[in-house]
Amino acid sequence: MAEIEHVLDVQCEAGESPRWDAESQLLYWADIVDPHLYSFNPQTGELKTYLCSVPVTGIGLRKAGGLVLASKKGLYLLDANFQTYTFLIDPEAHKPNVRFNDGMVDRQGRFWAGTLNETDFSKPDGSLYRLDPDGALHTVDTGLNVPNGMGWSPDDKTMYLVDSGAQVVYTYDFDPLAGAISHRQIFADVPKQDGIPDGLTVDSEGGVWIGHWGGGHLKRYDPNGNLERIVQLPVQNVTACMFGGPDLEELYISTAWFLLSLNERKAQPWAGDLLRVRTGLRGVVEPKFLG
Repeated sequence: MAEIEHVLDVQCEAGESPRWDAESQLLYWADIVDPHLYSFNPQTGELKTYLCSVPVTGIGLRKAGGLVLASKKGLYLLDANFQTYTFLIDPEAHKPNVRFNDGMVDRQGRFWAGTLNETDFSKPDGSLYRLDPDGALHTVDTGLNVPNGMGWSPDDKTMYLVDSGAQVVYTYDFDPLAGAISHRQIFADVPKQDGIPDGLTVDSEGGVWIGHWGGGHLKRYDPNGNLERIVQLPVQNVTACMFGGPDLEELYISTAWFLLSLNERKAQPWAGDLLRVRTGLRGVVEPKFLG
């Protein structure tokens, strides 16, 4: 079994949305409950922490520097100094209980993000949006419960989307030129006893890695939807993962202590920290938003 490394003692309430910048060799992620952003340089060990001015729920890298953000108050751009937040749009502002969740940048430099009803995850009130570099926002799917982690196959023909509220992972046929999706199908059903599927990343061989909130593990599915392996972790709330490092061979894992009891936290001292594992596989370079 691969050794689990304890990388950083950050104690995020809900660490989420890890993103590896291959150019700067930095890892970024967010605490979406106690709203902070983090950057980490594995070579030097330098960790930077930024208090968020908006309640961030998902992040993507920007070609211009900084980040593109999904938040409870809409979509934003954050400058390279992590100081200036520029509001873009909130298509759900007229719905007080609906807000954005996670987001991801595709290889064409567009930012995708989903919304959910935060008062009732069983309601299919969520939608999936695509933000183009010119600022145009498009609704690409509706009727979702809790759209969460997402990613694309190495050949760009398939898009993956976790719906945490429905306990499923979907696939879509993906048209990279048009940024269009079609033929939503169930890629994997997740039994409730395995925890809630959360963040997602796709490796260079097309394997789909998913963190499981409440499940204490990562799962890797092959491109056909077959469960290929389970990586057990010493924390209950495993939120997301992302390949990083000089050769994209290090799988970084974000975790959370949110909703754990005091006794559970004592039994899981790494809950909320940044972990890492070497899987023998590589990731792909994370794209950047062109807006």
